[in-house]
Amino acid sequence: MSKKYKSGSFWSDIRSYFIAKPEIKTLFEYKTPKERENYSEQILQRLNVDVSEYSVLNIHKIGIEVPVRYVFEELLRWDSRSKFWPNQIARVKRIDGNLEKILIYTFGLEKITWNWFKIKVFNITPLFHMTALKFQHSPPVSDEDNARYLLYKCSGGYPIGIFTLYVRSSIEENNETEKAQLFSMVAFNFYGGKKWFHNYIVYWIWEKIHNRVTANILNRIKVIFEKKFNDSIAELERTA
Repeated sequence: MSKKYKSGSFWSDIRSYFIAKPEIKTLFEYKTPKERENYSEQILQRLNVDVSEYSVLNIHKIGIEVPVRYVFEELLRWDSRSKFWPNQIARVKRIDGNLEKILIYTFGLEKITWNWFKIKVFNITPLFHMTALKFQHSPPVSDEDNARYLLYKCSGGYPIGIFTLYVRSSIEENNETEKAQLFSMVAFNFYGGKKWFHNYIVYWIWEKIHNRVTANILNRIKVIFEKKFNDSIAELERTA
């Protein structure tokens, strides 16, 4: 793994996720707002999410040259040690050691202690408070695209309501050539107020930051998962 993909400090995460330009563009782009709305509703309905609660679904996608099942199993390892996640900025904390409930804290800070005449402790609202709605570990018999996903309901300091990591087999008709396609999708309502979405400045700032970080995360996932998979195959061949 090159130095580019190593994370060990706050500043390295700023460079790697917020400043660095992702090598592969991942954002789904649409010709019209209506096309985006229609596509968003189709995805949300497939996940059994109420489309009326959210302003828009923000979608990123990247192809990964490893099997779908391998990608999903690696996603299940997501925690504070994951090399594809900016843990120095948004620290992952599994509740009870599993993925069903996750808290993500800004800079890993859960509370602040202030000593002034007497000790005061201020609890910090998590950036994300994520509760699993559904994990699809294996595709239904009727599912032709081999889909697996993690679906969460979110609250906290970041204005999204739904977060999902969704992986499926590539579809040749979509000019997808890798073995797997990984989607990162968030549906948001800006703290319950859909009118925030119509504030161009708020939306523009949110999307610029969110899209840059998400694209860099997916690019890192691609590099890390492909290298790990290929290394494991090489080791099996060496010991065979």
